[in-house]
Amino acid sequence: MTENNPLSLEEPMALLEAISQLILNKMPSAEYSSLLNDFVESEFFLIDGDSLLITCICEKSLKQGQSLHFFYLVECYLLDLINKGGHFAVVFFKDAECAYFSFPELLPLRTALILHLQKNTTVDVWTEFSRCFSREWETCLKETCPYFLIVADEGLNQLQTHLFNFLIIHCWAMRVNIVLFSGQASGILRLYAYFLPTSYDDVKLLSKNRTQIWTVYKSLLKQLEENRTSAVAPLFRDLQWDTVLEKASETISLLKKLWPERSDVQCVFCVTSCSLFLQINHDFLPKKKKAISSKNNNKQQGSCLGLAEMKDFCKLHCLTMAFLLNLPLPQRARSRFITAPWIKAIQTLFKMKKWCDYFILSNKSLFRFWDLNSIYLSDLTDDVLLKNIAFYYENENADGLHLHLGKTIMKDYEYLWNTVSKLVRTFDVGKPFPLRTSKLHFLKKKLSPIKGKRFMKCVLCYVWSDDPIVMSLVKQKEFDELVHWHSHRPLSDDYDRTKANFNAKSRDPQILKSLQKHHIFQRLYGNSLESVSSKLIVTQGVKAKKDFHEAKSIKKHETKAELIAKENKKRLLAKEEQKDEQKWNALSLSIEEEMKKNLNSGIKKLEDFLKSCKSNSVKVQGEMVGLMACLKTWKEHCKAEGKIRKDLSIVVQIMKRIQSLVDKYSELLQEADWKFIAKCLKYLRFDELASSLYPTQDTDDINNKKKSKYSVGIGPARFQLQYMGHYLVREERKDPDPRVQDFIPDTWQRELLDVVDNYESAVIVAPTSSGKTYASYYCMERVLKESDEGVVVYVAPTKALVNQVAATVQHRYTKNLPSGEALCGVFTREYRHDALNCQVLVTVPACFEILLLSPHRQQWVKRIRYVIFDEVHCLGGEIGAEIWEHLLVMIRCPFLALSATISNPEHLVEWLQSTRHYWKKVDSVMKPNIASETKAGNHAKNNFQIQQSHKVRLVLYGERYNDLEKYICSVKNDDICFDHYHPCAALTTDHIERYGFPSDLALSPRESLQLYDTMCLIWKEWPQAQTLCPENFIHFKNKVVIKKSDARKYEESLKSELTSWVKDGNIKQVKKVLKHLNPHSEFRSGNLLKKFPLLVEKLNEMNQLPAIFFIFNLTSVEMCAVSVGKSLEKKEEEKRPPKADKEIHVMVSKLQKFKKSMEKQKIVEGKKQRKTRKLDQSLYHEAQYNHLLQSLEENLKMPQDCTYADYKVIDSEYLQMVFKRVKFERKGDQLKALARRGVGYHYSAMSAKEKQLVEILFRKGFIRVVTATGTLALGVNMPCKSVVFAQNSVYLDALNYRQMSGRAGRRGQDLLGNVYFFDIPQPKVEKLIKSKVPELRGQFPFSITLILRLLLLASKADDQEDGQAKVLSVLKHSLLSFKQPKIMEILKLYFLFTLQLLVKEGYIDRDGNPTGFAGLVSHLHYHEPSNLVFVNFLVNGLFHKLCQPTKKGSKRFSEDTMRKLVLVLANLFGRRFLPAKLQDADTKFYQSKNILRTLGISYAQAPLLLPQKFDSQGRRMPLNAYILDFYKHGSLKGLVQDNRINEGEAYNLLKDFSLTVKSISVSLRELCENEDDNVVLAFEQLSETFSEKFKKI
Repeated sequence: MTENNPLSLEEPMALLEAISQLILNKMPSAEYSSLLNDFVESEFFLIDGDSLLITCICEKSLKQGQSLHFFYLVECYLLDLINKGGHFAVVFFKDAECAYFSFPELLPLRTALILHLQKNTTVDVWTEFSRCFSREWETCLKETCPYFLIVADEGLNQLQTHLFNFLIIHCWAMRVNIVLFSGQASGILRLYAYFLPTSYDDVKLLSKNRTQIWTVYKSLLKQLEENRTSAVAPLFRDLQWDTVLEKASETISLLKKLWPERSDVQCVFCVTSCSLFLQINHDFLPKKKKAISSKNNNKQQGSCLGLAEMKDFCKLHCLTMAFLLNLPLPQRARSRFITAPWIKAIQTLFKMKKWCDYFILSNKSLFRFWDLNSIYLSDLTDDVLLKNIAFYYENENADGLHLHLGKTIMKDYEYLWNTVSKLVRTFDVGKPFPLRTSKLHFLKKKLSPIKGKRFMKCVLCYVWSDDPIVMSLVKQKEFDELVHWHSHRPLSDDYDRTKANFNAKSRDPQILKSLQKHHIFQRLYGNSLESVSSKLIVTQGVKAKKDFHEAKSIKKHETKAELIAKENKKRLLAKEEQKDEQKWNALSLSIEEEMKKNLNSGIKKLEDFLKSCKSNSVKVQGEMVGLMACLKTWKEHCKAEGKIRKDLSIVVQIMKRIQSLVDKYSELLQEADWKFIAKCLKYLRFDELASSLYPTQDTDDINNKKKSKYSVGIGPARFQLQYMGHYLVREERKDPDPRVQDFIPDTWQRELLDVVDNYESAVIVAPTSSGKTYASYYCMERVLKESDEGVVVYVAPTKALVNQVAATVQHRYTKNLPSGEALCGVFTREYRHDALNCQVLVTVPACFEILLLSPHRQQWVKRIRYVIFDEVHCLGGEIGAEIWEHLLVMIRCPFLALSATISNPEHLVEWLQSTRHYWKKVDSVMKPNIASETKAGNHAKNNFQIQQSHKVRLVLYGERYNDLEKYICSVKNDDICFDHYHPCAALTTDHIERYGFPSDLALSPRESLQLYDTMCLIWKEWPQAQTLCPENFIHFKNKVVIKKSDARKYEESLKSELTSWVKDGNIKQVKKVLKHLNPHSEFRSGNLLKKFPLLVEKLNEMNQLPAIFFIFNLTSVEMCAVSVGKSLEKKEEEKRPPKADKEIHVMVSKLQKFKKSMEKQKIVEGKKQRKTRKLDQSLYHEAQYNHLLQSLEENLKMPQDCTYADYKVIDSEYLQMVFKRVKFERKGDQLKALARRGVGYHYSAMSAKEKQLVEILFRKGFIRVVTATGTLALGVNMPCKSVVFAQNSVYLDALNYRQMSGRAGRRGQDLLGNVYFFDIPQPKVEKLIKSKVPELRGQFPFSITLILRLLLLASKADDQEDGQAKVLSVLKHSLLSFKQPKIMEILKLYFLFTLQLLVKEGYIDRDGNPTGFAGLVSHLHYHEPSNLVFVNFLVNGLFHKLCQPTKKGSKRFSEDTMRKLVLVLANLFGRRFLPAKLQDADTKFYQSKNILRTLGISYAQAPLLLPQKFDSQGRRMPLNAYILDFYKHGSLKGLVQDNRINEGEAYNLLKDFSLTVKSISVSLRELCENEDDNVVLAFEQLSETFSEKFKKI
């Protein structure tokens, strides 16, 4: 059912099945992702209340009949969401109640749940909507814009499932995503669930079939209403529904008179429900039912009961309620479990009683006019307790066992029953005692009706003692087939097995040529990243620290050499000044002429000259010439008649020239210059400014008439804020720092340099593009100069950033090193290059952890002088965050931790300082050893350890170089409109009152002015209006040059004033201000793919390219880029002449003929001597050929408006060199075709070469449109003019928003960055702008394999003392447990449990030393717990039984054996679960089977890996069979089509599996001395076969 294929079904059931199938077809592609992140307030989302009810009712752990347990489950779920920052509402639709008429026991429970959530919790509950198709509901969705709805995929019956399905498709149609209750898992920080996004086809589905769907929905409701009749009729016969409701109201009204004061809901519920039940049975049921004598009831257990039994039944309920009122929960928890069921007649009474419960609870007058204590709404019934009481009176009391109820319970019970007696006025219900007057047994007679008291016991199988069971497990003999295996043999580590790009020792010419090409490309790649020239590093040794802050007034005696150098410098400067003067004299006339013709192009030429000019005096001349030209142009512009609106861009140029002269060159200005500047200001009517600059200015030369003609019309301060905000002068230091040659560092940057000079550590938090990375390169340079042994490790979160930093280092520095040594190396999981023989290692966290934990790499680790952690906020990420923690606590050297987005840096620094204190103590203990090593001749190597500081500094800098302005894109009349979004519009008065203004909510100068104007407009009598008027503001008064810092002070003053409005009670005015600033744009943008090319074109027309478009779905990233390319191709086709193709075909034919003719002529001329005539003819043919070739190229040339590429920025040779690298890549051809159109895409699943093509060409300015996922925001250097958020996603949170928007505004090119929101709901935009980034609180730091790896390091390290110190540091310093003693206790228990498990499994001995296959387990640490299960299978012989060759003595295995082996490995290393509902799907598959069959292995055989996973309702969740399917058909497209995995993601998953199989294969070969071992051979064959299949993709 798509846009092109609307529904055409006549039968309702056919439509219902079609909708079910549509939802099922989407489930395989559901993304299992985190919904809530890091305790930050989430997206606003909805929870379907009935889905919540069904999910908790079907929860396996629920004790049926105990309402308190049910409410506990509901509250636990909701509280978990709230604690994780969930911002949601629970919605109950009125029509959904119909689904419970077949389940009357759930009707009162549903009603009680709604009342409980409304009255006893802070949860937002919506009950006013009749159905999901109502207009009110659709309006609500449009206004609140929830990001997703959590709903169940299956109901109690098929009819309720259809109701859920209607809700799902309606939400999709309203562009609300769906999250399934099924399969949810809650972690410490996050909630994981299946996410089903909406699509454009879903929107079209409802709009094209709305009438039909509505018709079927009504028929479904009608059927559910009929279920009510069929459910009620057998119980109440001809009794009318309204009659019962009226009777319930009468009962409640009567009770209000009896209990006029505050009452408890439990008591009210009990007495009203019981009295209603008795009255209905007495007054309205057939006479014959009342006439039945209780004497014969023992014979009539299955037929109708009399009033006596009914009264006894109600007495039991009243006594149960008395127990509930008084019995403590611990005693109720110990209730016996009675297995004897109720007799059939009593089950019927239960149904009637539940209907009465529902009538009472649903009565609106129950709470409306009565002061009712509703706290115990969650504990109205306890069927387990009721059955216990019934059992006692029918069995134990009869046998002489007497229950002493106690006075309180007796009193409460009598009070309840007496109230029932008063409410039932039509007949006498009898006295409270005896409780049982009838002889009928309500419970069936059954052997052993009581299930003894059994409590869940937490049995630890692994005991840390001399238990002989444990000892026998440790010492047990391994599988007989493993006698040739040496499990204790040390394995090669991950570093050894990682593919080396080039063998440095090889003399193979081909390898050497490849190595040369690699270095050439790295320099080219590095050159694209920055334009600095390469620097030769010379080792200088460790120098004494210099004080760069000492007073400059202290003079020292200059040597003769210094004097000579000084004179030479002066002479050189004079020479350069003379050259600049000559150059200006040569160019000035042409620049002046150009400014007369076209001011803008002339000014651009002038500014280009001034950038290259070094002489200040020449710059003054140039600026004055520019100022004169601008004034002349302005005067001519103003004199022209008919000008309705003046072109103020000319005034902007005048003020830019004036500001430059006054701010930079005021000392060089002559009196005439000052006079002319003042004259310019007078013309603009900036009189006060003019007077402040040149007070004696003669004003008579400009009469008042001229003044008004040339006037700007506004004050100078307002003009600068409104039109020159992005040109405002940034305050920069003018005193150079001798440590930096390329630029003059700011104060905070100098602090970073001091940190490195003092060998200190620092956490650096500064905005993107602020220059914080420079400290990293200064650190590298310092270590490179110190020695040839010291190492700097640069840790980057992604491979793309690793490649970028490595290229930058190789481009920046060169150094003559000893043979075999390299300046820069790279280590990732896929490849390594010069990793351990370099001085600057660039790596990812996981690979650096491998080196730190490797027992035999500790000598190399000791060479590390500094570690730089880029994007350290990944410490709070979803995947791999704990690895960052391990690195930070294991390193002994100083570090730099860089980030743009940390909200609690003080907490992070405090934690890091605690780790530094630990290492300081360790160093003090180990110092004698270091000293002895120094005496032995290792002084140079240990010098750093003696000098280093253990201090951790915090360096904060919050000012962005460029301002960011936001715009909301909306589609109106098939065109895209852009509305400026003022940041303050995101705020509310509550937010300002509670939190104030967010610290990073910055306003551009024109936004500050807009805020001031709005405040004046809303509050006419605002007392501070004059004070904060731009012309009167203290920091703007009479300033020709308003600086960025002045504008920031103005912004802070306005924010402070608005905050005081809120605090002083002027809430209405503030609300009006915020509302006025809100653009109120429509965010609905329709089909993303359809509108995306239009969006790009509009931005191009507005000169807002280059731009990065962030899209979070991998498929959409590629498709959007392709759609832009196709749009440009179509545009070109439309512009081509009709006969163009024919002409090209003719030209190609002629060229081919000419080519053949010329080749033939050459052969003939080669045999004979050339004659002059023949030579002339040959030249003629060649000229004709070239002419035709040129004509063909002109015909094939791409029109300028059919590409976004800028062909001027790079030559064709450079372009072809970049293109050549992707010749054999999967997406190479597509990327090249798009690049020629100026378009590219970028996401993690692309190869390094593919990503580098896009990065290089984008940085060069050739590609100007890039679609990308969030991985591009992690430090990759791709600045742009604009950033566009083109798709909403759960991943678009406050952190990612700041990371991504930080790309906008290229320093040195753009003074203003722009952020556009396309297809993002406005409430989401507001949330992104005002939300804080998540705090770093740490992740759970341990795993079983990590602890095993730590034990391996402690026992096998080359330097055991150092290794043990590292292990203790990891165990002691967890960010999660920092200042959290309770969590530390949990971690200790986890550690002890892990030790016990490892002993039991035989991986360590009693002393903690690794044994058995510990090395193999730790080597597969990426795949815990599958690694432990794999080794368990190996030891127990599973693989030896499975891997049998085709015939005896053969070394090859059958395809069937290989598939079985893949099946086992897929169950271990390819565990990708699907929603449980999919097992019912009747889906057609083309190549894949989709669902992986299980191995039939029990939990006892694999205790750490659940062989099967079940959702909360007990349904089995199947595994995706993508690995086995790929092994069978070898098609990536098959996985996309059938297994519903994105192509890029599937590629990565297969690559990961291929690496795992190869790693296992190598490990097994190293462990086994028998070359013909079947398991080893089978894994080698599988590794080879799978790799071949993978390479063919």
